[in-house]
Amino acid sequence: MAEARVRVRGVTIHRPIIYGNTATVLTAAERETCPFPDHTHRWTLAVRSAASAPDSDIVGGADDLSYFIKRVTFKLHDTYSNPTRIHFVAESGEKPITLYHHLKLHPWSLTFPAPGTEPEIPSPENAAKFGPVHSWQYDEIVFTDPFQSFLTLLTAHPPTPLPRTSKNPTPFHTSYPASLEETRKPGVPEFTSAMERDEGERLEEAKEKIIKEQEKWKGILLEREKELDRLQKLLAAKD
Repeated sequence: MAEARVRVRGVTIHRPIIYGNTATVLTAAERETCPFPDHTHRWTLAVRSAASAPDSDIVGGADDLSYFIKRVTFKLHDTYSNPTRIHFVAESGEKPITLYHHLKLHPWSLTFPAPGTEPEIPSPENAAKFGPVHSWQYDEIVFTDPFQSFLTLLTAHPPTPLPRTSKNPTPFHTSYPASLEETRKPGVPEFTSAMERDEGERLEEAKEKIIKEQEKWKGILLEREKELDRLQKLLAAKD
C-alpha cells in the first residue's frame, strides 16, 4: 500500500478534455412557460472527454471521466464568464485546477464579424435559424510524476483517440478565424487529430514570423549602434 503513494519520477501522462457550452434559442412556447420572462436561451455547460461517440448529438463525451475527475464546479456571475474548477479523485493527490469559459449564446457567424464590421446581436427569431450554438475548447490535463496508484488507474482507462477526419464540422475557435465557415455547416462539431496537426502548423508559422521579426530588429539595432559609435568617435575627434 505504501508503494501506491510513491511518485513515479520522470513520467508524464495526460488526458484530453474539452470544456464549453452549447446554447439553443427557446421557442415562443418555451418562453411563455419560462418562469423568467427575460430568458431567451437554454444552454449546457460541461467538461467532457475530447472524443465524440459515433453518431452522438453532443460534442465530445465518448469517455466517462469519473475515474480521474471527482467533480466539476461551475461558478456563474453577472457577466457569464464562468470559472470552471475541476476536482480530481483522491488517488491523484492533485490540487483542483481552474479553467475559464465565456458563455456563448449567439451564432458565431453573426457575432464574430469580418474586420471593419460591427458584431450583430440577433433577435431570438433570427438566431433560431442558425440552430444550436457550440463553443468548445480543447485542452490536455497533464500529470507529472504521478503516484503509482493513480498512474495505474490512468493507464487502465486509455482515452478514445480522436478520429483523423470527420464528416461533421470542426469546432470554431477565435484563434483560427478561417474555421468560422465551419459554423455554417449542419451537424454537431467534432474534434479531430487533423485539428491538432493544423494547430501545430499555425504555431510553427507564428514562430517563424517571430524569428524573422527578431532578426529584422536585431539588424536595425546593430545599425543604430554602429551609427552611435561613429558619432561618438566624431565628437571625440573634435575635442
